[in-house]
Amino acid sequence: MKPVKLGLIGVGTVGASTALGLKNNAVEIARRAGRDIEIVQASRRNIEQGMPAGCENIALTSDPFEVVDNPEVDVVIELIGGYEPARDLVLRAIENGKHVVTANKALIALHGNEIFAAAQARGVNVVFEAAVAGGIPIIKSIREGLSANLIEWLAGIINGTGNFILTEMRDKGRDFDDVLREAQALGYAEADPTFDVEGIDAAHKLCILASLAFGIPLQFDAVYTEGISAVSTEDVVYANQLGYRIKHLGIARRSEKGVEMRVHPTLIPEKRLIANVDGVMNAVLVKGDKLGPSLYYGAGAGADPTASAVIADIIDVARSITTDPQNRVPHLAFQPDQIVELPIVGIEEVTTAYYIRMQVDDKPGVMADITRIMGEREISIEAILQKEPEAGATQATIIMLTQKICEKQMNEALAGIGGLDSVHGEIHRIRVETLDAD
Repeated sequence: MKPVKLGLIGVGTVGASTALGLKNNAVEIARRAGRDIEIVQASRRNIEQGMPAGCENIALTSDPFEVVDNPEVDVVIELIGGYEPARDLVLRAIENGKHVVTANKALIALHGNEIFAAAQARGVNVVFEAAVAGGIPIIKSIREGLSANLIEWLAGIINGTGNFILTEMRDKGRDFDDVLREAQALGYAEADPTFDVEGIDAAHKLCILASLAFGIPLQFDAVYTEGISAVSTEDVVYANQLGYRIKHLGIARRSEKGVEMRVHPTLIPEKRLIANVDGVMNAVLVKGDKLGPSLYYGAGAGADPTASAVIADIIDVARSITTDPQNRVPHLAFQPDQIVELPIVGIEEVTTAYYIRMQVDDKPGVMADITRIMGEREISIEAILQKEPEAGATQATIIMLTQKICEKQMNEALAGIGGLDSVHGEIHRIRVETLDAD
C-alpha cells in the first residue's frame, strides 16, 4: 500500500516534535496505520531556521500555500495557530481534496462550522484532537468511547496557565501578579496573557467540547467567559478553610432550559479528584447517563504531548483514507444532519451555589440585614465564616456559602446588600460546583 504523504504547515515547537515523532517512531506508526507515513514538504516563516536535526531531507518552503497546493500531499497538518491565514489554508486544502489535521482550537471554535461543512461536501476529514487538552484523548473519548451515553455535563481544567497560577497561589500564598510573572518567565504564559488568564483560550476549548457532547453547532460567542485575575489570595485561603479549592473551570451542562456553556473561577470540594489536578496539568470530568462520571487527566500543552495527539490524528486519517466518507466518524460526533440548535442558557438563568466575601462594619445588626435580603430572594445560607477584625479595626470580613440559586436572584440580592451603609467596597462572588454524580 502506498505511503500517506503529509504537508506540514508550521515548524515551531509542536511542528518540530511532530516531524521527529513521525521519523523516530516510523516503524511503530506504520504497524498501527497499515502503511508508511512521511512528510514530503513543510513550511515555516523563518525558512533559514531549517528543519530539526534528522529531518533535513524534507523539502522546506516559506509559502504555506505551496504546501496545500502540492499535488503530492495527501494530508495537510496545520500547526501555525490563529485565525488567519489558518482558515484560508485549511479551506484551500479541503478544496484541493486533502484531509486536514489541526491543533488550532481558535480556528475550530470560530470557523469550525464552515470548515466541517466544506469537508463534508468534499468528502475529506478534518481532525483536531490536539485542539483541546493537549495530549489527553478527550475528543476521541467523547466522539467514540462515550457514544453510547447521553452526555449530561462536563467540566474541565482546560488551561494549564490558569491552573498553574491558582495552584501557586494556594500552595505558596503568592498573589496573582507575582505568579503570572513567573508563568511568563517559564513560558507557560505569553507576554500578553489575556487569552489564558481571562478565559478566552478555555472558552475556545469548551465550545468544541460542548458541540461534541450535545450535538450542537459550534457557538463560541455564546460561551460566558470570566477570568481569574480578580481571584485574590484571600479567596484561595478562605476556600481552603471551607474545604474547597478554586479552579478555573469550563462547564457545559444540558438542562431542560437548554445548554449552559460557561468558563469562570469555581469552588470545588477538595475531595473531588479534579480539585487535586495541579500545576500545568489538565483534566476533563464527563458525566454520561450510562457510565456516570469519568475523568480524563494529563498534560494539556507542550511540544511532545500535543505532537502525540497530532500524530494519533494522522494515523486515524491514514486508516480512513480508503473508507467511504459516509462511514467515517463524524467531525462533531453526530451525523451532520443530526446537529441541532438547542437554546443556550444565559448566565443569569444558571443555577449554582455561591461563595460570597464582603467587608462590613463590625457592629450588631449587620448580619441580620444581610440575611434578611438573602431571605427575601429565597437564598439559603449553607455556611458563614467571620474573620475577627484586627485590634482597633472597625470592619470585619464575612464569607458566606449559599445553597443553589438562580444567578438572577443572587444578582438582585448582592445589589441590595451592596446598597447597605454597613457594607464597604466590592462584594466578591465565586460560583460553587459540587461535580457529583447527580
